[in-house]
Amino acid sequence: MPTIFSKIIAGEIPCHKIWEDDDFFAFLDINPIQPGHVLLVTKKEVELPFDLDAEMYCAYLLAAKRLIDPIRRAMGSDKVGLIIEGLEVPHAHIKLVPISKAGDLDQSNARLASAEELEAVAEKIRQEIGTLSS
Repeated sequence: MPTIFSKIIAGEIPCHKIWEDDDFFAFLDINPIQPGHVLLVTKKEVELPFDLDAEMYCAYLLAAKRLIDPIRRAMGSDKVGLIIEGLEVPHAHIKLVPISKAGDLDQSNARLASAEELEAVAEKIRQEIGTLSS
């Protein structure tokens, strides 16, 4: 049975997509820990990032690295925290969360964001990604 992330990638469930390539898909979390909280998932359905072969695992981390500066700039944060936990959904995902102070990565900060908030944030991040050279 496909995971919720596979359904999002397939377009069966709407999302606020940030970026994608042949192997990875990035979209906003609807319950962000901080505004601008992005989920970077593998298009190939594997439970843990550590189950990927070495080449794909490195490509996954490089995809995360590519997104960090655009997220940071768009959200005006000092840094972007990276979380790999895999507890909620059995599909490899990296959480990229804008942070500026201790406690910004605390899961208790999560709250449901409105569609309007998500779209405004998604557009800011997409604009920053668009400024990158290929």
